[in-house]
Amino acid sequence: MTLDEAAALLAQLGNRARLEILRLLVKAGPEGLSVGEIQASLGLPASTLAFHMRGLVSVGIVRQERQGRVVLCRPCFDVLDEVTTFLRSECCTGAACREGSAKDAA
Repeated sequence: MTLDEAAALLAQLGNRARLEILRLLVKAGPEGLSVGEIQASLGLPASTLAFHMRGLVSVGIVRQERQGRVVLCRPCFDVLDEVTTFLRSECCTGAACREGSAKDAA
C-alpha cells in the first residue's frame, strides 16, 4: 500500500457515517448486509447512504454485489489488514522500543 492509497482510505474513514457503516459491516462479517439492512440499522436516508457507500467502495474497503434487486455490501478484510500493516510497518524503527510498545506485543 502506498502513502497516497493509505491517505485516501483513511480520509474516507474520517467521516462518522462512513466509519459507522464500516463498523456495522465488520460486525456482520464476510456475509455482509444489504443496503436496506444498513439503512434500517443506521437510520440514514437512502441518498445519504448511497453517497457514503460510493466513498467506501471507491477506496476498496467495501465491495458491493447485486443479487437480483438487492445490493449486498461486504467489508474487505484484506484491505483493512493491509492498511493496519501499513500503519504499523515502521513501528519503533526511529527510536529504541519502550517496554509495552506495539512492536513488543507483536
